Amino acid sequence: MRAGMRGLTVLIPVLDEAEAIGRVIDEVVSAGVPRENILVVDGGSRDGTVEIARARGVRMVRQEGRGKAMAVKTGLRHVSTPYVLVMDGDYTYPAEYIPVLYRVLVEGGYDLVIGARVPERGAQSLVYRVGNALLTRLFNLLFGTRLSDVLSGMYAARTRRLRELGFEMQGFSIESEIAAHVASTTGRIAEVPIRYRRRLGRKKLRVLHGLSIARDMVRLAWRYNPAFLIFLLGGLLLAPGLGLGGWVAYMYLAHGVKHYVKGLAAVVLSSTGLASLLLAVMALYLKRAEMRLQRRLEELAERLNRLLEERVDEGGEGPGEPPSPLPEQPPGQVAEVAALQDPQPAVGGVAEREEGGAREPVEPQDPGQGSQRRGHGGSPA
Repeated sequence: MRAGMRGLTVLIPVLDEAEAIGRVIDEVVSAGVPRENILVVDGGSRDGTVEIARARGVRMVRQEGRGKAMAVKTGLRHVSTPYVLVMDGDYTYPAEYIPVLYRVLVEGGYDLVIGARVPERGAQSLVYRVGNALLTRLFNLLFGTRLSDVLSGMYAARTRRLRELGFEMQGFSIESEIAAHVASTTGRIAEVPIRYRRRLGRKKLRVLHGLSIARDMVRLAWRYNPAFLIFLLGGLLLAPGLGLGGWVAYMYLAHGVKHYVKGLAAVVLSSTGLASLLLAVMALYLKRAEMRLQRRLEELAERLNRLLEERVDEGGEGPGEPPSPLPEQPPGQVAEVAALQDPQPAVGGVAEREEGGAREPVEPQDPGQGSQRRGHGGSPA
């Protein structure tokens, strides 16, 4: 099992998690992850978290900046494996799901696999459940996905995809930024149900953080698909238009009162909102078509790379290789070709010939005489 986990790095951001980090690392090792592939990124703990992690023999780095997003960004600089799994260090996520997420990621060809939380009794309060459900619905609306838990703190991804992030969002919005990036570029996202346990230690996520996460989701929608967001906001005009139109119709049918200006305003608002909604749907489908085209281009590039590798393995000449050597010539032909290409220099019509280390002049011969000798004596010497 450990040999199969060589391509995965488990990244654990922590901040004052002394009560849980030791048990978390022990579980990760028991799941089959080598200790050298466990990376703990500390955000400035003062409760002995660093000492506990180092005593377990795993890698420790100090994060740059503040917040969970900066912890992930810092950790990625120390990841050399093609795949990375991020999980919180508060004991809420069982490490037994690491092989499952890793297998689905690799075998399924996904770029991101999220561990969708199924909370145990008492592990998550009603306020957090409702808030998580609302934020996930907002994300699905903005990015056209069908996720059930976009804010889960346990997910596996391809390292190169995470390195494409701009890390524009801070704090606890990192999960939504990762999901938004993958959903807007390749769309290869999957979910795996996992248990969610009661945390050990002090909880850091507050209710007000949900408002900042919602704001960041809207910013991400503007970042990745601004046309859809603009048309979606324009579609909100449909609600007041229908409401105003209904009131105008009621006043006319029930009381016989005609409101021409308000009726015209209702028509304008309703038509504008309806047109905006249709354009929003069109923008969403164009984005999906762009994602499909990008996937096809990536598949084509991978096929070309495989063909080039197979050609090189078969002994063909790949790009950048030296040309094949010329076939060997018989000794006589080599000498004749060399003589034709590099004749003896002549000065004043007299060539020189070496005999016994001394040079003696040789009179030039008439071409006709040479041909006569060849005709009588056979091949020249």
